[in-house]
Amino acid sequence: MRYLPHTDEEIAAMLQKAGAMDLDDLFSGIPEDCRRGRDLDLPEPFTEWELNQHMAVLSGKMAVSPEYKIFLGAGSYEHYIPEVIKQLLARSEFYTAYTPYQPEISQGTLQAIYEYQTLTTRLLGLDVANASLYDGASGLAEALLMAIRITGRKKVAVAGSIHPFYRKVVQTYLAPTGCEIVEIPYLANGKTDLTRLPDLADLAGIAVQSPNFFGCIEDLDLIGREIHSDPKTLFVVTFTEPLAYGILKNPGSLGADIACGEGQSFGIPQSFGGPGLGMFAAKKRFMRNMPGRLVGKTKDENGNRGFVLTLATREQHIRREKATSNICSNQGLCATAAAMYMAALGRTGLRELARLNHDKAEYLKNQLQQAGFTIPFDTPTFNEFVVKFPAGFETTHKKLLAKKIVAGLDLSLYYPELIDHYLLSVTETSSKEDMDALIKEIQA
Repeated sequence: MRYLPHTDEEIAAMLQKAGAMDLDDLFSGIPEDCRRGRDLDLPEPFTEWELNQHMAVLSGKMAVSPEYKIFLGAGSYEHYIPEVIKQLLARSEFYTAYTPYQPEISQGTLQAIYEYQTLTTRLLGLDVANASLYDGASGLAEALLMAIRITGRKKVAVAGSIHPFYRKVVQTYLAPTGCEIVEIPYLANGKTDLTRLPDLADLAGIAVQSPNFFGCIEDLDLIGREIHSDPKTLFVVTFTEPLAYGILKNPGSLGADIACGEGQSFGIPQSFGGPGLGMFAAKKRFMRNMPGRLVGKTKDENGNRGFVLTLATREQHIRREKATSNICSNQGLCATAAAMYMAALGRTGLRELARLNHDKAEYLKNQLQQAGFTIPFDTPTFNEFVVKFPAGFETTHKKLLAKKIVAGLDLSLYYPELIDHYLLSVTETSSKEDMDALIKEIQA
């Protein structure tokens, strides 16, 4: 969309209508010392063609597929997106859909969200799902706030193997509440150390990620039984790769009270970090305490099927001080994409794709081991895992980047004790030839 500026005559007419002498008069209500007293330091304007060229040069500096071979996951994963999703999502009925506050003119939008909720509950094995949240991190923070509301307790515990960014968002959310956050360390095998759980009687909820940030699959059944030895403490399971539940038992079947995480893998491009999709589901008895929107199916006075926002007071949207949560919007278009993705693949397709991701990651892991590199965490993984490279691998990592190979994430950035440990990810987009080339270059 091109920018069409107003003419001087049009600006003068609008100022006259507003009763202002000039543009500065429009800001007269702002104190002088709060205003910028000089022009912005901006470069000279580009023509449309110069701007296109400038953006092309910038994009050429980005390490993106297919030119680059990327083995980087850590919460954002490259997956093939079926063409049917791209085509359907571009339809104006979805792309410009009206907000679902008024059901009489937004039945299509409401039904799309309802179908998303249904598929999400099936994937996560819980009774009810909301219309989505902003991303996986906000989902986890909202889940812990929900646990605090339900239990009345002012303390939560989070596993240290949860994505570092998620833990930072939790800290930001909970800081104004005065609630205490306890971090549970991880074991030498990469899983959560259950022996370090604090007193359950003090905890509103305990959050664990599986597969966790290291790619390790947690024993959710064991953790859930341990947590539920106190019937009041809630068990929260978070995730960054929902595709894992194509072959792993879902959180609900393993005792989770709330499951939440990132849904970007389901038909949503990585887009340099966003937008994402916060998937959120819970047991039925906690439904009234769920954050955000919830779409339900009903009948009108003539017996016709209809969809409405339900089970949330009006305060959720207009009186923030009385709301369950300050989140009152959802990622509508991303949720629709995820619903299309889950429906297009179906149960069998998700299982086959998850198996492909797992098997490819196992191939690379085994090849790296045979090449003499250490896999420090002796725990089953899904589609990403940790490798310990020889000291000074940072130099090799930079050389590989120059050869257009992104060899994982340096974990010492987030875990100082894990020097020369790298997190590598493999999805269906990685070919055997790409993985063999990675191993060859590392050994060179």
